[in-house]
Amino acid sequence: EALRLCTDVFGNYVIQKMFEFGTAEHRKKLAKKIEGHVLDLALQMYGCRVIQKAIDVLSLDEKVALVGELQGHVMKCVRDQNGNHVIQKCIEKVPPTSIQFIIEAFRNQNVKLAMHPYGCRVIQRLLEHCSSAQRNSMLKEILEQTQGLAKNQYGNYVI
Repeated sequence: EALRLCTDVFGNYVIQKMFEFGTAEHRKKLAKKIEGHVLDLALQMYGCRVIQKAIDVLSLDEKVALVGELQGHVMKCVRDQNGNHVIQKCIEKVPPTSIQFIIEAFRNQNVKLAMHPYGCRVIQRLLEHCSSAQRNSMLKEILEQTQGLAKNQYGNYVI
């Protein structure tokens, strides 16, 4: 029933609390239950909250495995009202070396995403949390379009 509870208006809180206050063994079992369903949960109103809580509390190895399920689906998540929050949490809580696939997905898309209502938030998180090498590749694209971004309703937040 854990997977069903993840997407339930009230059940998601139960799962979040189990992640937060359960033992390491409980967290490990819950992580196994959501394995293979991370993308679907990330795009769902209540499931995205469960995934964010899991990223907050799981061990590094478990986080990396969980986040790895989003590889190849970054843009779908970034453009989604729920999924973008999961990508932001990944950037905040997972080491930059383990989220290189997010940087790669943004290649040649940084300016376009900076002008997107959700993409601008994700770009801000990347600039705050990534390594300088990762940041430099993004900044090169962004700085070429500074004037346009500064005038854009979302891009100005990135600048």
